[in-house]
Amino acid sequence: ESVQFRTLDGRPDMTGLTLADYLVDAGRPTTLAETIEALIELQLAGGFSGIFHGMDEADVVRIMQHPTSMFETDGDLVQPGVGFPHPCTYGSFPRILGRYVRELGVLTLEEAVRKMTSAPAEWLGQSDRGLLDVGMVADITVFDADRIADRSRFTDPHHYSEGVVHVWVGGTAVLLAEETTGARPGLFLERESR
Repeated sequence: ESVQFRTLDGRPDMTGLTLADYLVDAGRPTTLAETIEALIELQLAGGFSGIFHGMDEADVVRIMQHPTSMFETDGDLVQPGVGFPHPCTYGSFPRILGRYVRELGVLTLEEAVRKMTSAPAEWLGQSDRGLLDVGMVADITVFDADRIADRSRFTDPHHYSEGVVHVWVGGTAVLLAEETTGARPGLFLERESR
């Protein structure tokens, strides 16, 4: 159950299902030995990409609360509605703000926003980003703290988050009143020398 297929060569019907589902579909037992055998066979037959469910939420919370931790996402660049991305592709930051800040009270809103903005900008040497101040690049997200939530799920990933109201990238509006503007001003940022 801890391995979920994003893609499996020659078996698009298994997308989103688990390795245990694959074994049952093949009429094989779901023992550890059979699972390992299947993983080796699948890799030799062309491989697969997967989501590996091995994180413990208590560990996630402990890491979030560490004073030097910062937030990022390793979500994929995807065409909306295509493929089977990890849910963080659509809702990593809204999940932090909705679940861990609002619902669980793991962090204050201010601390979570700092870990998403100024802390990583400083660590990456982006001296003109991460703060709202005169002369800084206007990368701004306005959200409704009472509504912000991720809606993407492991079994149904293609859902935008709720509660993100406006977004400006480099001073250009890309989302206004929860509607996209069509603008795409984003660019690759290199780490500045420290």
